[in-house]
Amino acid sequence: MPLRLAFDLDGVFADMDSALANVAEQLFGDRAVARPPSDLLPESIVNATRVKKTAAEVAFEQLAPLPELRLGARERQRLWQRVTETENFWETLSEIEAGAVTRLARLASDLRWETIFLTSRPETAGANSQVQSQRWLAAHGFPLASVFVVSTGRGRVAAALDLNIVVDDTPSSCLDVVADSRAGAVLVWRRDEALIPPAARQLGIGIVRSLEECFDVLKEIDVADKAPGLVDRIRKLFRSGDSLAGSSGT
Repeated sequence: MPLRLAFDLDGVFADMDSALANVAEQLFGDRAVARPPSDLLPESIVNATRVKKTAAEVAFEQLAPLPELRLGARERQRLWQRVTETENFWETLSEIEAGAVTRLARLASDLRWETIFLTSRPETAGANSQVQSQRWLAAHGFPLASVFVVSTGRGRVAAALDLNIVVDDTPSSCLDVVADSRAGAVLVWRRDEALIPPAARQLGIGIVRSLEECFDVLKEIDVADKAPGLVDRIRKLFRSGDSLAGSSGT
């Protein structure tokens, strides 16, 4: 039976943080955004003694540090008003990891994964959020994508659709998945590992630093799916270490 997977869009594939930072700077100037130096990486992940690096490590280290918005409540309201007034805003976003959408499309085709994308994007001018998201995915290499714009918790969606794994960049969404469904959750965490909530590790949520690493883990799970007990093996794999890196050979 093929894996049934769901992926969040913003923060996993689509670079919403940078897009919002650009809008904030247009509205409020440079003081509205804190941009870390381009060569800054979380200290817990840098290992200067290693010479040979895996593809997952290289993918992580090529990422630009995330900008941080410094806005009050009223300024955030103005920011989102500008976003909703921008025609087809969601189609303007860049990929966080170049080529990741195309790679997922190839894996899903080769391994026969049943794949959907989840998002809570608000509506903007132009096409609705679902259509914009489908167009964005097609433009980046995933044609005919199934996109669900949801307002309910990820766990309820995972339970209703009988999903095996949900991939998200938000700890609260991953916690919701493991609390309200039998699906496994993978947290894509590109920030300092020291900031990961302890509950994420305690509840067996898989933690990866890049989509490259995530795909490696999903392929390993796919191999494990050749015999019964998929969900139990997913849980066991996720609890086998502090992150999924140890299981995927990274």
